[in-house]
Amino acid sequence: MKNYPYVITISSEKGGVGKTTLATNLAIFLKALHENLPVSIFSFDNHFTIDKMFAIKGQKPERDVADLLMETPGHDLLCTGQYGVNYIPSSTALSGLKGAIKGPMVLARLLATSQIPGILIIDTRPDLDILTQNALFAADQVIIPIKDMASMENCRNIFDLFDKRGMDKKSLALIPCLVDERVKYDGMFSDQKTLLKAYAINRGYRCHDTYISKSPKVEGLNTNPDGKIYPILTHARNTDVFGQFTQLARTVLKEMKATAEPRSLLFHQWTTAEDARKKDEFFARLSGVKSHCIMCGSPADRAQSGIAYFYETSDGSDAGFMEESCFSQFLLSSIYNMPEGMASDDPVRLMLQDTLKESAFAFKPVSAEGGTSIECHRFDLSGAPMSGKAYPLGRLSPLLETLKGYGETMRDAFLLVHPITAVNPEAILMEENYREFSRLKRRIAEQIS
Repeated sequence: MKNYPYVITISSEKGGVGKTTLATNLAIFLKALHENLPVSIFSFDNHFTIDKMFAIKGQKPERDVADLLMETPGHDLLCTGQYGVNYIPSSTALSGLKGAIKGPMVLARLLATSQIPGILIIDTRPDLDILTQNALFAADQVIIPIKDMASMENCRNIFDLFDKRGMDKKSLALIPCLVDERVKYDGMFSDQKTLLKAYAINRGYRCHDTYISKSPKVEGLNTNPDGKIYPILTHARNTDVFGQFTQLARTVLKEMKATAEPRSLLFHQWTTAEDARKKDEFFARLSGVKSHCIMCGSPADRAQSGIAYFYETSDGSDAGFMEESCFSQFLLSSIYNMPEGMASDDPVRLMLQDTLKESAFAFKPVSAEGGTSIECHRFDLSGAPMSGKAYPLGRLSPLLETLKGYGETMRDAFLLVHPITAVNPEAILMEENYREFSRLKRRIAEQIS
């Protein structure tokens, strides 16, 4: 478990609720209460408060949190910080990386292989962009600070995100933050924290038992003539906030100790099993591929760069690779009536060959009163039809072996030929590529059935 971080994400769509103060000081209190526990922190916001809090004078980090998203192992990005807390430097390049983040589980995968030990705290921006979503779904605990009804209303969006993804909401917990204890009300809800907790519980939200008070002394730790940021642990010992952070840190540690396996470990186990499944399925598909070219009968050597097409019957019973020269010559002579003696560098031939490489072809046997023929359908790679025509069996004889069933009868199936990358022909059998190929096959089947 030591190489799989226990992740705590601090998140709220509402700005000014104390997210960063909560994240940075919680890290310091956790380290103070458990000196042997590694504690690390990073931020998806670009205000650099974490760097100002934890950076040791003279440090010149060369990499930052953007490198984490670019697949650099998290452990290699950790910098030794003040108060015993490690940190990953912040970055101004995150906004430009958002488009490259494919889905809300990218960070979970990265943290599962990060080898960051102990506790990792993630500070987020005041919105639910793709980075915040990743931080939420990677977390073992999500702490949502609220200070008023507006921030309470925004909580619903986080809970809705978990509902839509079917994830357990037990990791989500609210905490009243920046509570002004001078504000009192008549009736059973005598103050802000009691009122906010009552509203939260009424809506089915879990709340931490403690809260964080508004404190002029604590606010002064972030704004002072020195331009430094000081922690509550060392500079606000005589405040109520000191005791509140102590209680919160103890609660967090208790929940961590009650967690047998952090989410990063569970995700690692899942991805390992998925990788094994994908590998098994890939080799199963590869083992079913014929070793010879159906056009010329010669071995289809995948180590050579001549392979440019993959074929498979619609019922999945036959599959293989074809040489580019074999299939293009077959199309040129049998389908497009080009003379066999045409020079290999003829402009018309070259233009047609380039066009054909952007197309998929379906060959389907059709029985009629006049006998059996083969329909040749051409599609673009999205499955949109481009042309179609029936041909006598003899004209398309190289395909007969693959389309025949037992004896001389033709199977109720069609043959789909798809262009591939000659450098790595097996790539089409990998899960994502093969899934797309299968989608195309289904789209074509609907059109020619």
